[in-house]
Amino acid sequence: MSRRLFDMRTSPSSPSRYIPLRLPRVCVAVIGTDAADMFARAESLIRDNLFVEFRLDYLRQPSSAFPRLRKFLETHADVLAVATCRRAVNGGKFRGSASAQAAILVKAANCGCHFVDLEIQSVSALKPAELEKVRRAAALIISSHDFRATRKIDETFARMKAFPAEYYKIVTTAQNLYDNVMMMRFLEHNRDKESVIGLCMGEQGVISRVLGVRAGSAFTFASAGPGEETAPGQVTARELNDTYRIDRVDAATRVYGVAGDPIAQSLSPAMVNMAFRRENVNAVYVGLHAKDLRDLMNCVRDIPINGLSVTMPYKEQIVDLLDNTDALTTKVGACNTVIRAQDGKLYGYNTDVAGVVLPLEQRIHVKDAKVLVIGAGGAARAAVFGLKERGAEVFIINRSTAAGQKLARQAKAKFLNRTAVRKMQFDVIINATPVGMSNGHGAAPLNANELNTKWVMDMVYIPAETPLTKMARAKGIQVISGSEMFVQQGARQFEIWTGKPAPADDMQKVVQTALQARTEAAAAGKKK
Repeated sequence: MSRRLFDMRTSPSSPSRYIPLRLPRVCVAVIGTDAADMFARAESLIRDNLFVEFRLDYLRQPSSAFPRLRKFLETHADVLAVATCRRAVNGGKFRGSASAQAAILVKAANCGCHFVDLEIQSVSALKPAELEKVRRAAALIISSHDFRATRKIDETFARMKAFPAEYYKIVTTAQNLYDNVMMMRFLEHNRDKESVIGLCMGEQGVISRVLGVRAGSAFTFASAGPGEETAPGQVTARELNDTYRIDRVDAATRVYGVAGDPIAQSLSPAMVNMAFRRENVNAVYVGLHAKDLRDLMNCVRDIPINGLSVTMPYKEQIVDLLDNTDALTTKVGACNTVIRAQDGKLYGYNTDVAGVVLPLEQRIHVKDAKVLVIGAGGAARAAVFGLKERGAEVFIINRSTAAGQKLARQAKAKFLNRTAVRKMQFDVIINATPVGMSNGHGAAPLNANELNTKWVMDMVYIPAETPLTKMARAKGIQVISGSEMFVQQGARQFEIWTGKPAPADDMQKVVQTALQARTEAAAAGKKK
């Protein structure tokens, strides 16, 4: 077993280097267009991140980095550095031979790098003397990368262990959520035998980058910033540290998440993790890109996950897979909140109702108000049943007439066609469809001449201003933004999961700040 309290390495041209037994949780990959750019980027990172990986294969001439690498590590003695020069045949950018790769890593170690990362394919190709030279130069990380799937992890690990190393890194690609479970089981099984690093790439593998350290990964990898990813699904260092508080994730940390398809743009992780931090709850909230509901449920039961926010398209489908639901959820026929009880059973709730009703009750008398709901899916069902319970006169319009009429019958509401909408006057019009979302669901669910109402409420919250809300403001109609509904339903979820009052005002601030940042980034992108 290759563990030590610390590792002191020396070379003729470098000072002694100590490698602590407990490394920082996050190693930040640093890239650059040239050596000057790479080390300028590193300088900007080390105030918050003392563990960095220099991806020398991103440089046209990796050897051009050595003078700056030596000076950087001599100047910053507290920095821990990994040198990587991954070959193109193994997913990197270096087009030289395994021997040339090994020579570069030895020189990087002589410049002060504490670790070198060498793929198992290169390790196998090197002559014993070449490999031993690498091992003498720095702590060796033997790595394996599968850019297609998560498979044969144990076989790969057995092959890697034939070669002595300080760390063994296995990186796979998650094709589904359950692949993360497989990776975490591998880590849990081997964490006390060898120093292992494990994670899954891809959007569905993001949870392994957060929870892998909980399962036994020595550390995980992060990008320096957006657009600087060195692997699919890589999360930024700021997000891992600030949003997920990865340094505090431990065996007692409870796991929650948002599940849907898609969920990449969701602000739920930023909002809920802030609430956990503010209320001192030992929990972490992650995104679960579920392309299949059964896959999601298997993942939920086996990680295990303590609670879920359920979004499109599973709010109705998930009801039949839960052990029980409250009366409101049963009546609505849609669930957006799941909690795991102490006995392991999954219970469903619907907080979308509160998300719709509370903002309206702060502005109008809901009883006897004439409300038009656009849509017939899970979010629309919550709006329709919630408003009916409070005495509103509810009307429904939907692209699919059959689905709209069915909801109207179930809720004792009225179904309208587009012609009727243009002739009527409403107190509120609510968009409960994804139309208007920034990922391309169309312009607006209604035309300007159909907005005969005092208020418009759009459940879409990304972008902050949708085509519908812009159209409403242009007509002088008062608007309730989707972010308000989003925060209110999230606050109720937090209270169900934790039993604590939600810091709703702070949650709203986090969402507004994030939306503003996205708006500014989008505007900057258009200027380019």
